[in-house]
Amino acid sequence: MAKTFAHRRNEIVNQSPTIEDIKARWPALFEASNIQDEFHRITTVHLESKFMSKLDEYSPRLLSLFHSKGGTMGLRLQTILLKAPSNPTINITRDTVIRCLMLYLGESADQLFKEYDDADEDRVAEDLALQDMKIYSSQTNPSEATEDIGIVIDGTKVLTGLGNFPKACAMLIGLTYAVDLAYPKELKYTFEAFQKLFLELDCLKLSPKVNSLKSKLLA
Repeated sequence: MAKTFAHRRNEIVNQSPTIEDIKARWPALFEASNIQDEFHRITTVHLESKFMSKLDEYSPRLLSLFHSKGGTMGLRLQTILLKAPSNPTINITRDTVIRCLMLYLGESADQLFKEYDDADEDRVAEDLALQDMKIYSSQTNPSEATEDIGIVIDGTKVLTGLGNFPKACAMLIGLTYAVDLAYPKELKYTFEAFQKLFLELDCLKLSPKVNSLKSKLLA
């Protein structure tokens, strides 16, 4: 993958192929480890470790902000916060923080996450084929207690078996760089926070909303 990087970047950036064509042309790219390597080649940043370390660093302050928020938003944040167990795992805490962060920024987790519980496989496939950019979780056989968490772009499954939503969020940012995708307008602040706060890329140019959040985190 490293040897073909320059050729691949030229092809992806200048020819703007569809995600389906990119996957057919470069199938090995669509593995989590290779997305991380590609992201590092583009940015010199280690994707997952950087994303998680900054998310974990900011989580105590973010949780404090969410708990102190009043009004209607405060009630909606509490609904999310109260779903977490009293002794959550690190991934449950990360998941909770990301979902609350999206709401705090005025956006909806439903615009990013698509969850299918006890759903028919064919129906899941049909619905995913209609999605522009989503992180999905699918549990089609509850008796087996198995869950597939992955990413779909332009109706095409591009990554599967990611394990948890926080990792999927990091991989989605990696994918946007690797295949040169624009962030969805309805989630512009969420993706800005992922990129500029958690990955510290282009972090000197912040929107007023994310700049205000950063100021509170560093206060």
